Amino acid sequence: MKVKLKSENVYIAFISLLGVLLFLNHLNPQVEDLSNWVLIYTLVGAILLLNHFNIIIPLSGNTLSMDSSIYLAGLFLFGLKIPLLALGVSSIVFLMIRFKLAWWKHLFNFANYSLMLICTYYTFILTGGTVGETDFPNIMPYALALSVYFILNVMIMWIYFYLAQKPSLKTIIRTAFQKQLIQEVFTSYLCTLVLALVLTILISQQPIFGIFLFLTLAIMLSFAFRNFFNLYKEEEAKAKRDFLTGLYNHGYFKLRLDEMLSENRKEPFCVALIDLDDFKKYNDANGHIQGDALLKFFGTFMLHKTKDLPFIAARYGGEEFGLILPGVSKQDAFTFLNKIRKEINDTYFTGVEHSPQGCISFSAGIVEYESGTYSSSELLSKADKALYFAKSQGKNAIQIYKEDHVYHQDCQFAKEIDALEQQLQIFLSKDVYTYQHSKRVFSYATEMSERLNLSSEERRTLILGALIHDIGKLEIPRDIINKKGKLDPHEWEMMKKHVIYGKEIISSIKKYDELLPLIELHHERYDGKGYPYGLRETNIPKLARILCVIDSFDAMTTERPYQKTKTFTEGIEELRACSGHQFDPTYVEPFIEMIEENYVGQGDSHLVPANPNQEQG
Repeated sequence: MKVKLKSENVYIAFISLLGVLLFLNHLNPQVEDLSNWVLIYTLVGAILLLNHFNIIIPLSGNTLSMDSSIYLAGLFLFGLKIPLLALGVSSIVFLMIRFKLAWWKHLFNFANYSLMLICTYYTFILTGGTVGETDFPNIMPYALALSVYFILNVMIMWIYFYLAQKPSLKTIIRTAFQKQLIQEVFTSYLCTLVLALVLTILISQQPIFGIFLFLTLAIMLSFAFRNFFNLYKEEEAKAKRDFLTGLYNHGYFKLRLDEMLSENRKEPFCVALIDLDDFKKYNDANGHIQGDALLKFFGTFMLHKTKDLPFIAARYGGEEFGLILPGVSKQDAFTFLNKIRKEINDTYFTGVEHSPQGCISFSAGIVEYESGTYSSSELLSKADKALYFAKSQGKNAIQIYKEDHVYHQDCQFAKEIDALEQQLQIFLSKDVYTYQHSKRVFSYATEMSERLNLSSEERRTLILGALIHDIGKLEIPRDIINKKGKLDPHEWEMMKKHVIYGKEIISSIKKYDELLPLIELHHERYDGKGYPYGLRETNIPKLARILCVIDSFDAMTTERPYQKTKTFTEGIEELRACSGHQFDPTYVEPFIEMIEENYVGQGDSHLVPANPNQEQG
């Protein structure tokens, strides 16, 4: 029977064998002077102490052991013999006191240090370093020798972790260029260099006393960094928490939600917004102090219900709470929230018997993440709509967000169109073409929304988004907007920024958050070659993919001074040619059917509306 060895095990065996052979080849256990053995045992004691009193690097919490400074100082002052003997003795001691650690880890660590010390020594000598001297000309050999020491350390450990975990190339590159990682490596390098030089100077003057002073300094640094790190962690924890309820605060909740969206997740997760029913009435009846006590009580309740789960519970604001449920479907989220809703209903708290529900109650809205979700604001907006739908149904209820629910009345929709159209008329003073183009795209989108299986909310978003999708062109210089001819490359780059400008303009109006994906992403292409982000396929929100078809068709069939205008027939041919590349094929044919049914051809000229009351394309 053949046993297949893992690559990391072969690597460990190779490094261990190489390190041990080099150690034995360079080992000279004969020490002529008894004082040298005193020095060796002093170095061993220092190494053992420094492995206990590590320096904790702020932010990450990684530790920096200063035993390397001991080895390097000994190498610079006494050559290779004394550091290797100190390494051998300290390794035996570590094997005895850390007996729970696997033997191969002790051997691998010993071999790693042997390789680094021997290679560092020869680098120091070959670059002009002189053992025992501490004058300025040795600075460059010191730095080069230390560089070899660290490069070997990083490479030996990196290869081991690579063979053990086998990460993707993308993960390797992302990890290697993390700003915090680079800062930590540089900090470790600089600290070890400085401390090794300090110890070298101290030992050259008074060996034993110098080591004692260095240990005192190192232990003080260890305590100082540890206290600083603990203080940082305490403040970091406070910054994430709501002072009253103990839950995470609004800022951390939003940050974690943004991070989860940026991970391009494939597994489901849900977001829920929870609102205590009739809290204002409870506050008015019992006073604000008692109201705060109820909030604190509910916060403790939520902490208890989520403490053993990977959920993120937060106080979203006032009497509203947020919950992120990773790896949970909307039905499971509903089951979980409904269970704790019934529990809180049966939990008594002073004064709730006089509230309309006669108990502590809450309403909640749940939304499940879907591929192509534009932002955390979109998720929260949907959860918020589901929440208030639950309240409108009598409170003490939980509602899952559904696209086919009528969350806005048609009359309100009409008012929104009028309000946005008034804002759009600003274009009249600067760019008549864009205003007319937006009106035509709005008209197409209205017709298209009736053909597709869109919910009332999606229909509203598509139509309003179509009306103001190019509003960012307000920020484009007039000479570029009205240029008679093809745009230069730098002018084109400026023109492409209109999607970002449009997002910035509309994002100031919170009730139109749902329109932001259409404004910012209507120039993304199905094949990933669009702008501003190069999104592809279903990573582009559905409504933005629909708007891309409508917007492009009107652009190619409308007269412009810098490009040949296509007839509607040519425009249809172009849509089909680019289906699956620039456009989502799901929406190309339905749009073409709408054009062919609603518009009548007149020879090779542009088609005109079948309905004479419709605006001409």
